[in-house]
Amino acid sequence: METELKLSLPEADLPRLLTHPLLRTPSSTQRLLNTYFDTPDLALHKRRMAVRERLADDQWLLTVKTAGQSENGLSRRQEWEGPTTPGALQFDSLVEDEALAADLMALRPHLKALFCTDFQRQRWLIAHAEAQIEVALDQGLIHVPGTKRQETLLELELELLSDPESALMALADVLRQTPLGTAKLTPSDASKAQKGMALWQRSR
Repeated sequence: METELKLSLPEADLPRLLTHPLLRTPSSTQRLLNTYFDTPDLALHKRRMAVRERLADDQWLLTVKTAGQSENGLSRRQEWEGPTTPGALQFDSLVEDEALAADLMALRPHLKALFCTDFQRQRWLIAHAEAQIEVALDQGLIHVPGTKRQETLLELELELLSDPESALMALADVLRQTPLGTAKLTPSDASKAQKGMALWQRSR
């Protein structure tokens, strides 16, 4: 179960945010290339699910995310992720929910790549309010292959690694107050998959 708080921010506020003492030195920086799949009739989109292949450094990963719930930027949903071979989409060895795995395997012959994200992720591990939290700053692009459709991607994700959940909002409030003034961090319910789908639909 993934629990995270997604925050959008204006590009002009990014330098201010990065002056925050908690964000001075990222624990890691990584480029992530991602391709999202669906059927021609958008079977996954209708179920508010996402299937993604990701290239992280030299490792390919397959990810399945369920619909879950999202309110005021705070989302809770099931997620499975594991090593893969590009194009294999081997859901039966990844997804622990047998019924869902069977549904995805039935859809597999009909899945096609719809849109991609290409971004750099800076990551920090922060202990706050008795919780462990992974903070990820993503900067890059969402684009539709074979078209000129693209848009900028800039967001901050706070993922809960250990309870309490209330620590996510508490940390967001702390990060807004930087040495150079307030950074505008706004809760967002739109996932990268939802943003990419909207871009793909506009490209048709």
